[in-house]
Amino acid sequence: MRRIRIFDTTLRDGEQSPGVNLMGQEKIEIARQLERLGVDIIEAGFPITSEGDLSAVRAIAREVRTPVIAALARTHTADIEAAAKALEAAAKPRIHVFTSFSAVHLQYMLRKSEDEVIAMSVASIEAARRYVDDVEFSGQDAMRSDPAFVFRAIAAAIAAGATTINIPDTVGYTTPEEFAALVRGVREKVPGGDKVHISVHCHDDLGLAVANTLAGLAAGADQCEVAVNGIGERAGNTSLEEVAMAIATRKDFFQMETGIDAKEIGRTSRLVSRLTGMPVQPNKAVVGANAFAHEAGIHQDGVIKERTTYEIMNPQDIGQGETQLVMGKHSGRHAFQKKLQALGYELPEAEQHELFRRFKALTDKKKQVTDQDVQSLVEDEIYRFDDSYELVHYHVSSAGGAPSTATVGVSTQSGAASGKVTREAAVGQGPVEALYRALQRATGLEADLKDYAIQSVGGGSDAQGEVRCSIAYVGQTFVGSGVSTDILEASALAYLHALNKAAAVRAQAARQHPTGREAI
Repeated sequence: MRRIRIFDTTLRDGEQSPGVNLMGQEKIEIARQLERLGVDIIEAGFPITSEGDLSAVRAIAREVRTPVIAALARTHTADIEAAAKALEAAAKPRIHVFTSFSAVHLQYMLRKSEDEVIAMSVASIEAARRYVDDVEFSGQDAMRSDPAFVFRAIAAAIAAGATTINIPDTVGYTTPEEFAALVRGVREKVPGGDKVHISVHCHDDLGLAVANTLAGLAAGADQCEVAVNGIGERAGNTSLEEVAMAIATRKDFFQMETGIDAKEIGRTSRLVSRLTGMPVQPNKAVVGANAFAHEAGIHQDGVIKERTTYEIMNPQDIGQGETQLVMGKHSGRHAFQKKLQALGYELPEAEQHELFRRFKALTDKKKQVTDQDVQSLVEDEIYRFDDSYELVHYHVSSAGGAPSTATVGVSTQSGAASGKVTREAAVGQGPVEALYRALQRATGLEADLKDYAIQSVGGGSDAQGEVRCSIAYVGQTFVGSGVSTDILEASALAYLHALNKAAAVRAQAARQHPTGREAI
């Protein structure tokens, strides 16, 4: 197993993400977590850019002792001196010197010839070596550069004392095959190329950063430059967690290992997301909210029987909690039964069948069904009376300043009139009052509304509303509840639920006292 060094640039290249501005204490907090994660090198910042950045690098160098602490510098004397000053207290300091290699950079940015760039690089590396023993050298945009010049510049850098040579795909231009070829070229063709550490630094402009990084490592590089959650300039840097888990999961193929403590990955991702204000996309590999979530019925069934049918990593191994069975319209009966068990319900098969039918009906109205939604379905079923009446349809018309009107259709569920649909209409001061008056007429039960309350079930814009109401009927109080994504439907269901309880008690009294003298 080849040991791959993880060079984390979250605090330098990652902070260059548009809109990200980390305070000094926030940088220290991230650096401490990166130390717990087990990264080998932390690129703490670019000291020459501001006094704040210099202070942050100095604080990290003083407080974080296990990893190498690197500071970035251009091939300028002032940059080298600022980096050295920031790293004075570091237990393991590194100055990271960079220039540019591509013709377009030399022409428009540096306005220097190839020989001038090499001379400046050599002088800067020699200057950095006067302060530290560990010097890294990078040539921006190496993958759009003349390989002959790349090899010549790297050879000069090694001769000047660079201990790590970084090959950056600065604009995310290359492919895995091209990148691997250049890395092999540095190892095999450059004098001293087999005596230094070779690093790779890729950007994700074409979505190939991780693939290119892994190809570079397979070709002989032994360090990769990455950022937590893949943050960074434009489309971002190579994702730390994706590279680390690719190497760990496919150790049989890559024959590599890192010092990353996988159990800290989830915590690190969440910390960086919180402090940078950059949310992690749900379908992000390894750390996305959906990375270990399953909604499709076939997938859920497989995972229930054996997790590895659809998961190549264990979420608990990377600090991401447990596998999630997301309840939605694609969920199957087996997953629904598993969810009932997880919530503590042991129900007869007939009740499970009815609950699953109602669950499927709910998924047509609500994209994701939460645990609270399922609990409401169960409790509504468990505590349901043998209903005398069922809501078939309703319509409410309401406008500001005018009375509301409601029409309802109620089906009789028992007795000689079973199956009959009674339709009634009523007017009220508001839509709920109109709806309740229409239901009273349809059922023939005159009840007084005593209490009415609404609360959200779950969260989000498509959350269900649960309505609870109490009615007084012939001296007794009955409580009803209803749940729906439509609050008026929930109101109608709650009121009808209470009316059904009153009807059940009335029917029981009628059976006990057929003469009706002591009936309700």
